This record gives sequence, structure tokens and C-alpha cells, in this order.
Amino acid sequence: MKNPLPALLTEYRLLLLYLGRWLLLGAGVALLAGTASAGFLVALDWATNWREAHVWMIALLPVGGLLVGLLYHYLGRSVEAGNNLLLDEIHHPRAVLPLRMAPLVLLGTVLTHLFGGSAGREGTAVQMGASLADQLHRRLGLHRRERRILLIAGISAGFASVFGTPLAGAVFGLEVFFLGRLRYDAILPAFLAAAGADLVTRAWGVGHTAYPHLLVPAVPPLSVQNLLLAAVAGVAFGLGGRLFAEATHAVGRFYKSRVSWPPLRPALGGVVVAALVWALGTTDYIGLGVPTIVAAFQGPLVPYAFALKILLTALTLGASFKGGEVTPLFFVGATLGNALAWLLPLPLPLLAGMGFVAVFAGAANTPLACTLMAMELFGNECGLYAGLACVVSYLFSGHRGIYSAQVIGEPKHRRWVRQQGKPLREV
Repeated sequence: MKNPLPALLTEYRLLLLYLGRWLLLGAGVALLAGTASAGFLVALDWATNWREAHVWMIALLPVGGLLVGLLYHYLGRSVEAGNNLLLDEIHHPRAVLPLRMAPLVLLGTVLTHLFGGSAGREGTAVQMGASLADQLHRRLGLHRRERRILLIAGISAGFASVFGTPLAGAVFGLEVFFLGRLRYDAILPAFLAAAGADLVTRAWGVGHTAYPHLLVPAVPPLSVQNLLLAAVAGVAFGLGGRLFAEATHAVGRFYKSRVSWPPLRPALGGVVVAALVWALGTTDYIGLGVPTIVAAFQGPLVPYAFALKILLTALTLGASFKGGEVTPLFFVGATLGNALAWLLPLPLPLLAGMGFVAVFAGAANTPLACTLMAMELFGNECGLYAGLACVVSYLFSGHRGIYSAQVIGEPKHRRWVRQQGKPLREV
């Protein structure tokens, strides 16, 4: 009988080499992405505080839009696709991401927030993390397959470090680029990079908004009725996510079809957004909107708050301002959950927390990452409610989300689905 020991030793030797290799690479990605996110969050806080202390800055939003437009027109044409460029490079690797992607998106996002645009921050952190990670591929001469994994690790690291959610960040990187499937060959690098980047950001002394005390006391006992109500809320959250994505894409198509010179698009968009903010008489619906998100857990808000945030964010991002979609989606979800408390007999904080993650789950097609995010941000007690809402939202949000470069790996239901004009198989 052949001795199996040599083969077993060889297997574990190769495994240890693989683990050591990705420990080093993951540490490199974590250090780069975590440091970049820390600096970005500090700059974003400064821009937000300055704008709120000098509200007249919002009148200059068209000027800020022109600056962002000129910046990308003359220096960043190759990277203006943003997150969609990252997903395209994972699916069809062509060229190393330009290093200038990181400073351009950081500056563009800070300008957007400084002058009063409605945008988020995850897109910036993800683009910085992935573009910086890709520089390691250039320096180290990694294999093409390893480059894909490195990009996924960079996405995970950027997401985890900007929100303080390493588990959600790791799964987000694995889940976001391929609707309906996960890529398990990248699971170790994604987890290492996400956890490490979160630690690096915290080591720089940069913290995140704390939510658990807002929701945990309000989680009711499990029951069939409560779970059914959570599913009903999930339908509303999925439709909200779909509306957000469709509105943003529609505004983008409008500007591209009507305005031929790209720098003019955010300038005109700035005029519209600034006029709406003036008409509303409040800054609650621009920027990140974190104070309103927190308020959504604490008491009733106006029931149309989510619609105003969708409108202002679509007008901002659709006009080619820079930033992310996720924090606005948190705002939309939390305020939509707050509004549903008028209709559904579930605790208001629970509905706000479910909406916080579930609208994002539907718009980004990432239900697993969003379920983990709920548990990391709000505590394990809400996991089943939030998970059910995320899954139902994912099903009801359609096959097109905020990232147009997402590829459909598995359709959400037993129907023919077309992706880029080609029918997918029926499942």
C-alpha cells in the first residue's frame, strides 16, 4: 500500500506557502487601503463641517461641479467609469489601473461634499483600495489570475475600512461583481485585506458612527407574524433600491444625451441641486446625511424624506459628481423604514435598521454582505430580521442595480434574463 504521508505533507506545504504569500499581499493591500481611507474620512469630515459652518458654499455648487468635470475631463478620462471600471477589470483584465485614480476620486469626492452635493463615500474608498492594490500587481509581476484576486481584495479593503465592517467588506468584494455567485478562490485574500484595512484605519485614530445602542433594545421576539412583516418591508426596500438605481441611471443618460461637453454636466447639475436645496430650506438631504440617518432610529421623520434623498442623489451622481451611492442608500433605507413604521407594527428602530441595509442590498445586489453589515453595525439580535429583509429586497430590486458592469451569474428567478443582448440559460 502506497504511503500517503508524502502527498499529505506536500499538500500542506503548498497550503502554507499559499497562506504566507497572501498574508503578505493582504497586509500590503490593507496598509495601503486603510491609510488611504483614514485620510479620506478625515478630509470628508473637514469638508462636511466647513460646508455646514458656511452654508453659502452651496451657492457655489455649480463652480464645484465645473472643477470636478474639468479635473476628470483633462486628467481622468481613463478612470471616470469608477466602480464599473473595477468590475470590468475583474471580468476582463486589460491594463493596470492608473495610480491617479486614487487621488482623483478622493479630490473629486471632497469637492462634491464641500460644495453641497448629495453623495456617499464607499465608491471613493473602493476605487482607492483597488487602484492602490493593483499597483502591487505591477510591481510584483503577479499572474493575471492573481491580479483579479488582488482587485477583489482591494475592493473588500476599501469597503471595510470606510464603514468599519470587515466581515461585510470581505463578502462585498466577493459578491458585488457577479450577481448570484461568489468567487471562493478569493475568499482568504478578501478577508485578510478587509480585516487588516479596518485595523489600519482604526490605528490612525479614525472612527465610525456607532449604531448598536439605537436598535438592539427594539428587536422583538421571533414570530411568524414579525417575520412576515419583515418580508413585506423587504418588498418596499427592494422597490426603493430599484427606484434609486433607475433614477440615477436616467439622470446620467439625460445629461449625456443633452450636454456634449462633459465638464458642463456637473456644472449644470450643480445649478439644479443648489436650487432645490435653497427651495427646501434645509441641508438635511445633501452630503452624507448621517445626522438624519441617526434621527431615523430615534423618532418619526417626514414620510417623504427618502424620496428627497433619492432625488438629490440622482441629480448629483447622475450629473457626474464624484462619491459613492451606499451612504445615500443607507439614508434612503433608514428613512423609508422610518416611514413604514406608520404602516407596519414593528418597532421603528428595527424598521430603520432593516431599511438601512436592505435598500443597499437591493440596489447593489449584495444581500449576504448587507446581512453581515447589519449584524456588525446593529448587533446579532437583528440578524434574522435584517437578513430576511435583505434577501426579499434583493429579489424585488430587479436584475439591474447601481453598478452597470455587474454580470448576471445566476438570474433571481425562473425566467429568461438578458444581459448585454444575450439570453442567459433558464434556471
